[in-house]
Amino acid sequence: MAQARKIALYMFVVFVLYTIITSPKRSADLVQIGFEGISSAAQGVGDFMSELVN
Repeated sequence: MAQARKIALYMFVVFVLYTIITSPKRSADLVQIGFEGISSAAQGVGDFMSELVN
């Protein structure tokens, strides 16, 4: 099981590096979208907690 996990992680890293090297602009766009999603989720949790306190 641990060996399969290492192989999967290695394949994922190779895929990410390949994607970054072949199309860096698209990779940057995807990272930006991911961070925007995390930011909006955190803002939603903050709004929820603020309303919960009030």
